[in-house]
Amino acid sequence: MNFFKLLYFIFSKLLMVMLFLLIALIFYFSMPIKTTKSVVLPKGSVTKAIASLKEQGYSLTHLDTYLLAYILDAPQSGTLLIGGEKMSRIAFLKKLSSAKEAIDIVTLIPGETRPIFLENLAKKQQLDVQKLEDAYTKFSSYKEAGILPETYHIPKNISEESLIKLLVEQSEKKYKALAMEHLKKYDKKAWNRILTIASVVQKEAANNEEMPIVASVIYNRLKIDMALQMDGTLNYGKYSHIKVTPKRIKTDHSGFNTYANKGLPPYPVCSVSLTAIKAALNPKKTNYLYFMRNKSGVHDFTDSYEEHLKNIKKVQ
Repeated sequence: MNFFKLLYFIFSKLLMVMLFLLIALIFYFSMPIKTTKSVVLPKGSVTKAIASLKEQGYSLTHLDTYLLAYILDAPQSGTLLIGGEKMSRIAFLKKLSSAKEAIDIVTLIPGETRPIFLENLAKKQQLDVQKLEDAYTKFSSYKEAGILPETYHIPKNISEESLIKLLVEQSEKKYKALAMEHLKKYDKKAWNRILTIASVVQKEAANNEEMPIVASVIYNRLKIDMALQMDGTLNYGKYSHIKVTPKRIKTDHSGFNTYANKGLPPYPVCSVSLTAIKAALNPKKTNYLYFMRNKSGVHDFTDSYEEHLKNIKKVQ
C-alpha cells in the first residue's frame, strides 16, 4: 500500500511539474515581442539565424531555436517581411518560419539607354550609380542592351553587383534561347550585331507592327552601302530623350551619327524588346529604302526617293 501511495505521490508531483512547465511555456510564448517591418537573415542554420536576430535586437533563447529547428519550418535567408508591430513570441516565430523574401520591382522600358536606366535605378534603390556601372561592365558582354527590358522582382537590400549580375544573367538566358532558335548558335559578336539592328528598330518604329518593316529598310540600306540616316541612332547614352536637331546632326562626331557614317552604330543604341529582336532576326521582305512619319503617327514606307519627298511634303 505504501508503494502505491509513493507512486501516486511521485506521479502527482510530476504532473504538477509538467503543468507548471506547460504554463511557463504558454506564458513564455505568449509574451509580446517588439518586431520590425523586416529582418535580414544570413544563409545557414537556424542557430545562425537566431544569432543574427539577436544582433538585430531580438531577445531570443534556445527555446526559440528549438521551436524553429524541430517544430516549425526553418526561416529563409534574405530580407524577410515581418510586419513592424508588436506580436506574441509564438506569432513572431510562426511568421518568421513562413515569411517570404521581401522584394522590390524594377522595370526597364524598351528603348531606354543604360546610363539613364542605371541612374534611375540608383535613385530608386538608393544604390551607388558608379558601382552599378562597374558591375555592368564586369558582367555584361554588351556595352548597351545587356539587360532585356522587362519587369524584374529583386530581393530588398541587394548589392549593386548582385543586382546587375541577376539582371544580366536572366537576360543572357533569353538571348541564348533566341539565338539557338533562330541562328542555331549563340555567338556574342553576331548577337551584338542583331542587338544593334534591333536597337535602331526600337528607336525608329512607331509600333510593334512596324518593326519588321523598319528592319527591312535597315537591311536594304546596308546591302547597297547606303547610310542609314536615322535620327534614333543619335538618341544613344545620355542623349536618350534629347530631340535630334540639324545642329546636332552636324556636330555629333560619334559612330552613332548614321548621317555622317555608313553602316551600323558601333554597338546597340538602347535596350531592346523581344519584339524588336525578332524583327531584326526576321525582317519583312520589302524593297523599301525610305520611311516618313505621317500625321497619324505611323510611317509611310517607299522604295522611291521621289515618293519619299512627297511624303515629307504631306507632313510639312
